[in-house]
Amino acid sequence: INCFIITLSFGQEIGLKIGDIAPELAYDNPTGNELKLSELRGKLVLIDFWASWCGPCRRENPNLVDAYRKYTKAKFKNGKGFEIFSVSLDKTEDAWKKAITDDGLLWLSHVIDSEGDVSRMYQVRFIPTAFLIDGKGNIVAQGESLRGEGLQNTLRANLTK
Repeated sequence: INCFIITLSFGQEIGLKIGDIAPELAYDNPTGNELKLSELRGKLVLIDFWASWCGPCRRENPNLVDAYRKYTKAKFKNGKGFEIFSVSLDKTEDAWKKAITDDGLLWLSHVIDSEGDVSRMYQVRFIPTAFLIDGKGNIVAQGESLRGEGLQNTLRANLTK
């Protein structure tokens, strides 16, 4: 899978490295309305790749719910509030919607990537996988550091003092 890089007029790149602007995502939510990642600009956003059939993903969901509850209205160095943009790799909508309800995933930004387009674009090799972007859309963290207590540590480190 090739990584794509687009250089913007002011020299910043769209890509997958720390400091790059995260590629845009625009997909339908469970009610059929299109959600765009760019609509969450201004907030710290965790892009979380998961699936209902993934045991480690489901075990991670309580940590995400806890972080969401604690930080959704927090003020960060480069963002006001915390959101989760949840990207499911499920093939069927029923299992996806049931897992959202069963795990109490409170946030509203849920999309399904049943064809694998998003996961290919973000070069997701395993799940759960996550990227944290700041209020300007820049990737500030990714990978293992965003699982378990690591996510909350990263969020605390980005709080305004």
